[in-house]
Amino acid sequence: MIKPLKKKPDNPVREWINTFFWAGLIAIIFRSLLLEPFNIPSGSMIPTLHVGDHLFVTKWSYGYSRNSFPFGSWNLWEGRAFGTDPEMGDVIVFRKPGGKIDYVKRLVGLPGDTVQIISGRLYINGVVAVRENPQPYVIANVPKSLRRAGYQRVNPDGKIMVIRGDRIFVDNRPAEFNFTIQYRSSAFCRRVPWECGIIDATEYEQVLPNGVRHRIIEISDNEHFDNTQLFTVPAGHYFMLGDNRDMSRDSRAEDVGFVPRDNLIGRVWFVWYSHNYYAPLLFVWSWFDKMRWNRFGLVIR
Repeated sequence: MIKPLKKKPDNPVREWINTFFWAGLIAIIFRSLLLEPFNIPSGSMIPTLHVGDHLFVTKWSYGYSRNSFPFGSWNLWEGRAFGTDPEMGDVIVFRKPGGKIDYVKRLVGLPGDTVQIISGRLYINGVVAVRENPQPYVIANVPKSLRRAGYQRVNPDGKIMVIRGDRIFVDNRPAEFNFTIQYRSSAFCRRVPWECGIIDATEYEQVLPNGVRHRIIEISDNEHFDNTQLFTVPAGHYFMLGDNRDMSRDSRAEDVGFVPRDNLIGRVWFVWYSHNYYAPLLFVWSWFDKMRWNRFGLVIR
């Protein structure tokens, strides 16, 4: 006579452990090989990326190195598997050389290229990158207490500019220029007042030597890093710049410098979510107002 098999008693703790283990393993594999989410904490890539943008980065774009994985900082191996070369103009997430911080910048110098900034103008291999269609651009960092009441300023031409919510008005009409608005806590603005206020800049469309067009902003052509030495990009390295040229720490700075090929993490694909940090995430009732709906699904080029 065959005895029926006895069903082992359920162990809820073991089931939960198994669930978390497999979920974690799948997430690690997905983030390491396919797509990894990143968020933008600074304005160094304005106007292309805004503070509060959440991105998907394609991990397969340039192949895989130790920096493609969560344990990449353990220096387990060197080189890239299934590697392909990036192209000039790509917006790339990379590991800062010699550190564990991830940066996002635009590639403007390939191995063997010379790169120099002279009076704010980008020269690649001795040829200036064309800047076209200059337009005003406003970067607004204002106290969140003024989000609904509005932040008002009289412009040099006498017109009244009001920042309210996620919009800017000039003489009661929607602004005809591009802008980015970030709301800071009142305590932060009192502690570091120079980080709060209005920055007037100029937006250009820049054309790289390979024909890639992208937008940049300049406060002026006489800021820090607007006149640099002549850089020659070594083999296996790249030269990166932020699109917010006067507020970006990139390959022009000694602590960043040339980015090794192994430090590339992936290419920025699109913005899947974006919001303004004017209220804590736990304030559920504020989610609708703080979201930047026009940036959802924005493909980055």
